[in-house]
Formats: sequence, structure tokens, C-alpha cells
Amino acid sequence: MTAELVRGQNHTLPQTRLEIRVSAGSPVVAGATLGDERGTVRGAEWIAHPASHRVPGLEVSRQAAADHRLAVDLDALPDEVHRVTVLLALPMGPGQPGRFGAVAAPFVAVTGLDGAEIATFTLTGLDTESAVSALELYRRHGVWKVRAVGQGYAAGLAEMLADQGVAGAAELAASIQEAVASGLARSVTPPPRTPGGERVGHSAGPTASAGPTASAGPSASAGPTPSAGNGRPPASAQVPEPVQPPEPPTAPTPPRTDTPGGPVSYAHPRRQASAPPPPPPTAPPAAPGQPAQPVAGDAAGWSMDERLYNQIWGMFEDLARAVAAYRSAADFAESRMDQELDRTLTDPRSRIGGAGDRAREEARAKRDELTGRAREALERDLAQLAAESAVVEPALPAAYAGWGNPVWHGYRVPMEMPMALRIGDIHLPEGTGLRIPLLVRLPLERGIWVDSGRTASEAAAATDGDQVRRQAMETAVALAARLLAVHPADEFSVHVIDPAGSAAGPLSPVVGSGVLAGPPAVGAHGVSSVLAHLTRRVDLVQMAVRAGAADALPPDLDTGEHLLIVNDFPHGFDDKAVTQLRYLADEGPAVGVHLLMVADREDARAYGPVLDPLWRSLLRITPVADDHLADPWVGHAWTYEPLRVPQGSRVLEQVLARVAAARRAGYR
Repeated sequence: MTAELVRGQNHTLPQTRLEIRVSAGSPVVAGATLGDERGTVRGAEWIAHPASHRVPGLEVSRQAAADHRLAVDLDALPDEVHRVTVLLALPMGPGQPGRFGAVAAPFVAVTGLDGAEIATFTLTGLDTESAVSALELYRRHGVWKVRAVGQGYAAGLAEMLADQGVAGAAELAASIQEAVASGLARSVTPPPRTPGGERVGHSAGPTASAGPTASAGPSASAGPTPSAGNGRPPASAQVPEPVQPPEPPTAPTPPRTDTPGGPVSYAHPRRQASAPPPPPPTAPPAAPGQPAQPVAGDAAGWSMDERLYNQIWGMFEDLARAVAAYRSAADFAESRMDQELDRTLTDPRSRIGGAGDRAREEARAKRDELTGRAREALERDLAQLAAESAVVEPALPAAYAGWGNPVWHGYRVPMEMPMALRIGDIHLPEGTGLRIPLLVRLPLERGIWVDSGRTASEAAAATDGDQVRRQAMETAVALAARLLAVHPADEFSVHVIDPAGSAAGPLSPVVGSGVLAGPPAVGAHGVSSVLAHLTRRVDLVQMAVRAGAADALPPDLDTGEHLLIVNDFPHGFDDKAVTQLRYLADEGPAVGVHLLMVADREDARAYGPVLDPLWRSLLRITPVADDHLADPWVGHAWTYEPLRVPQGSRVLEQVLARVAAARRAGYR
């Protein structure tokens, strides 16, 4: 059973011969240090790194790579060693990412020699750091445990080694980077993520732990350390795409103090951090024996918008952990019943008479009792989250609110860009009535792909293919309208490529209001013209930024944010246009050019694997309900639903009209 660790959590190791597997989004340097009782590294001979890849009881890779396997034999370590710290660092040099915030979150797994995962940890929330202490194996009272650390260092490998007391840390770090540079050309690219956010090559099946600890859940009777084991989706199911929620800009998460086997805390860890002034709202005192009443903005942050953002992010995490605890307890109850039945059936005497029937009834009764108690705990958690949602939803600003929220009726064009935008809702099958807003940070860090193909979901199966395509374009138009609405009038432009002119109906709100930068481009000539214009903008801004000469940009260059809506890809695209589109997807977000693609991947199958990087670089959403998203904590398959304009409402047209009026007033 696998324990999914969070920062500060520990887990007992059942064996001493281990393998530590690392998967990252780009080549990284993997190493390890040996520490004494105080955690001090006594010398370079206690450090395993690519230039000296082997120390007693430990062996690491000799080069930077996207995937690593570190061999550990705890019994072979020197007697003075009480701690093994696994280190990750980014290679230095031209073309390297320079910070972990620019690459996918590294994934670390502690496994047995048979490959069975014991504990895993996804290092989310890294930003400017270029080196990180990922895990530490430590000995306490003769028992070895693993702890998730996730401590990053912006100054890199030298700062991390110095923090562990290594003499000559800067010189040693330089020698490690020099050894890495000689073998960097042999680095490999990591495989894509699979269902539940796991990477290809890990043990089969997404094994979610019981929330933040390995305990069975909120019910003490639910067993000691079961895993959630909610099962792998069928092979025909859509592959969940990992949702990496942005780390809120608040104080660092304090280490967890939950003890193994103890109750799971569903409180969002950052709600324990002290918030900067002004203080967040406080709930009125609760009656004895009753939970505290929820309050909108009950999270850390400098502004109300930031508090609401952090609160929604915390609700997302709380729901993931609560459902994981329930699934873990239910699976443990089922497993215990199976074990009791197996013991009963192995005794020949129980097969005769009523003893066997009584044993089966008792086993099923225990299973039902444990599952029922876990369900009661889940219902309490869901009720608390639902009450919080009922308070938070009416208090949301326009950028976080659904189209049915009254805040849109009083909409005014903002003077500055918000920190995030709501692009839909997500929910889990255990709490279908509880919707969590799906927020993405602004400016967009990656493009968005509205999948117009037929998926395996029930909603897609019940919808005609042409209707799915139309709804996909309507979803893109509504999303573009939201982006226009939350930006200042002169700081966001929308371009449209509709090669066959097939999206005239769904595009009518943005075309009729006059908010587009130009009429939708049609035909091959229109496609090449728009792509050439935006590619030129990306090239010029990149050159100006690199040269530190932003004032040298042409006066006719619009330096605001740009959104390109592409419909019916790859129709109307030649090889050059496809290359330009991939270039915009890769380089555009950093300089304010973003993609919003409406496409069916099957239509582009003739390109084969050439377009795989394009699809992976985009956040995939669907025009109908579909469970293709996964959280980074326990890998639940979350159902995504797009935001719909209420039937008969003119709110979309009214908002676009105000945006257009503000633009006209600004151009006078």
C-alpha cells in the first residue's frame, strides 16, 4: 500500500533495501547526503553525486536525466549515519530552465526492490528555487522512516550543501555541475503522465492514500494504514490530466504533525499561517458542540480577492483529502472482510453446518459498519464544505464568479488584471452537489484546448457530434469573453482563426459587439496572416527583453496581452502554419500571446507524434461534463464542467457591450 506524502509528513519504512525513483519534467541532477544525529554532513565522502556516484550503502546516477533510480541499502550505511537526504538540482548553463517553477513538478517514489511503491511525494509549489531537498530517510529509536521535505533553495546547489554544513560547498557544487555538463547530452525526456497524475513506469494503478496521512480516515475503526485504492479507470477512459493548482503567495506550509494512524486533519495547511494585514474576517463564535460558521475570505492574503482565491484552493484540497479518506476506509473494510472470509473458508469445519454462514454474515456486518461510519464522517465533511461554498459563492468577484452570479449585472470594466480567472467547475462523484471553482492564474501560463471530440463520458455519449463541436466553440467564446471582461479595456486583444467559417453562429457575440482585434480570419491566407502577425510580435518582444531594450519596440506594436482562438484545427493549416502554432504555444505565454484552441485530436492524427508536445502543453477542457482532470494530492479523477450562461440570459452580450464601449471611449 502506497502512502502519498505531503510536506512534513513521515512514513515508516518496512524494509531497508530500497530504490528511490525520480521523475521530472526536464533533466535534473540527483544526489544524496549522509548526515549524523544532528543532520550534519561530515565531509565530501558523505555525499553521493554524479562526480562521485557511490558511497557506502548508496548509489546515484552519473548524469542529469529526467528519470533517476537511486539504490539505497540502509543496513550498509556507516553506524554514524542517521539521515539520508535526497537532493535534486537543475543543471546550470545556456538553455536550462534555471528554476523549478518553469518545469513540471518532480515526483519522487520510495519503492522496494520489487518495484512496489512504499511512499510517494510530488514536489509542488516550487518557483525560483533551482535546488531542493526532496526526501530524507532518518533513523529514530532504531526504526527507519521517510519524511517529505520539499525545501527549496533559490541560490542553488551551493546554498543547499552549505545549509547541511558542508565545507567548501561552493567549490563542490561547481565540480558537480561541471561533471553534469559533460553528460548532459545523454539526458532523457520524461514520459507523459498517466491516470491519476502518475508517470509511466510507476507501479500499476493509482493508489491514493487516505488524504494527507496514511491513516484510514476520520473513523478510528476504519483500520490502520489502508490505501484509497479507488482503482484504475478502464483502458478506454480518458487519461486524467494533472491539475497543478498554483501555490498561493502566502507563508510556507508548516510541517504536518499528524501521527501515523491518527485522525486526518482536513484543515487547509495555509490557513494556519499568519495572514498579513489587514486580518481576514473572523467567524462568529459557534455554539458548544457545533462547527464554526464559515466566513467568505477566511484565508491568508493581502486583499479580499487573494483571500478568496486561497480559500477556494483550500476547499479543493479539503474535498480531495476527505474523499480519499472515505475511499481508503471503504477499501480497508472490504479488504478486511475478504481476509476474514478467506480464513473461514480455509477451515474445512466451517464449510459444514451454519458456522460458515454465520462467519460470512459477521464479516459483512463489520464491513457495513465500518463503511457506514466512514460515510457518516464524509457526509459531515461534505456538509461543512457545502456550507462554506454557500457563503463563498455570493462573495466572489466577477473574475471568480459564474455567469449566473448577480455580480455580473453590476459589471464595470476593471482598472487592473485580477490574480486568477474561473474557467469552470469540478466535482467528485461522492459529492456531486458540491462544485469547486476551477481557477487559473493570470496572466495565463499555458494555452487552453477545448476538446471538440467525442469523449468516453456519459454526457458526450448522449450528445450529437455536431452539437459537441458547436458547444466547444461556445465554451471558447464564453471563456474569451471572461478574459476580455477581467482585463482593462486596452490591455487585452482577441484574434480568431476560423478557416472554414464554420463558427459564425457561436462567434456572433464577440463579432457583433466589436471587441475583436479584427474580423475572423478565413482560408489559408487568413491563417498565415494572423500567425505571421503574432509570431512577429513574439519575436520582437523576446529580442527586446533579452537585449534590455523594451523602449526600442516599434511604436505600432501592441504590448498588451493577446489571445488567439483557433477553430477547427488543423483545417487550413499547412506545415509552416503548424510550426508557427507550435512556436506560439511554447514561446507565446511568456511574452503575452496565448492560445485557445478548439479542436478534435483525431482530426490531426495524420501528423502523428509531431503534435504530441502541442497537446501536452495545453490545458484540456471539455464542452460537456468529463472526468479527465486529476488533483496533485491523491490523483482523484475530477469531473470538469464548463461555465454556462443561464438560459435566456443576455449577460454575455451586456458584458461585451460594456467592454466595447470602454474601448471606444479609450481610443477617443
